[in-house]
Amino acid sequence: MFALIRGGVRSSASLRVGLPVGCLRPASAAASEKSDVKSARVKTFRIYRYDPSNSKKKPWMQTYKVDLDQCGPMVLDALIKIKSEDDPTLTFRRSCREGICGSCSMNVNGSNTLACISRIDTNTSKVSNIYPLPHMYVVKDLVPDMSVFYEQYHSIEPYLKKKDSSEAGKDQYRQSVDDRAKLDGLYECILCACCSTSCPSYWWQGDKFLGPAALLQSYRWMVDSRDDFQRERLAKMSDESSVYPCHTIMNCTNVCPKGLNPGKAIAEIKKLLATTRP
Repeated sequence: MFALIRGGVRSSASLRVGLPVGCLRPASAAASEKSDVKSARVKTFRIYRYDPSNSKKKPWMQTYKVDLDQCGPMVLDALIKIKSEDDPTLTFRRSCREGICGSCSMNVNGSNTLACISRIDTNTSKVSNIYPLPHMYVVKDLVPDMSVFYEQYHSIEPYLKKKDSSEAGKDQYRQSVDDRAKLDGLYECILCACCSTSCPSYWWQGDKFLGPAALLQSYRWMVDSRDDFQRERLAKMSDESSVYPCHTIMNCTNVCPKGLNPGKAIAEIKKLLATTRP
């Protein structure tokens, strides 16, 4: 009943006699339970929803919970997990998952970006808000109507044009290293529309103002040494609505997921308009 003391040291046998059963639990089990409690990381997402089939129901924000330990690191991973496991009606565009195609462009926590390269904020005390690209008609949920955007891109004739008909159909056109370098920072545009839909001028005059994306692409062909229609391309920009509504706010440059500078390209077009004779 009592532990024996021999020379001031308790005998190991006597110590084992008085131990309650609960104390025999391995230390590793207790540590495992603590780690399980700590590893629970549940993130709340509030996602814009709109169902065009129900004309009486207004758009709403729907809340979803995602265990970050069971999900990839990107916002697109969370959306795919929600659609696969919680709500198959959630609609969004996606394709490459590598920031190349531009399909999954949307507004995450107030900034236009690509969901596939936008990391989830791991602070579980904060709610992540996801909306479609701003100031565009919504087809369904996170899918915006890109019709006008693509029409504007088509209007700038984004292809090589030659005046010499005898050169038409050539396999290649030679270009110096310096001339090729002028296209860097322009040709990489993936037409995700993050820049245009972040531009206040495009919000108010989207039917007339071409917007940062189309103007960046237009400048790409204006400075291409192989193209023979720079003056004609500039002439299309000479009206007051095509390029001049840009006030160099630089929202376009700040949100570009490819690190391009549409604001600079627009400024260069204005410079060409001011220095090039008709």
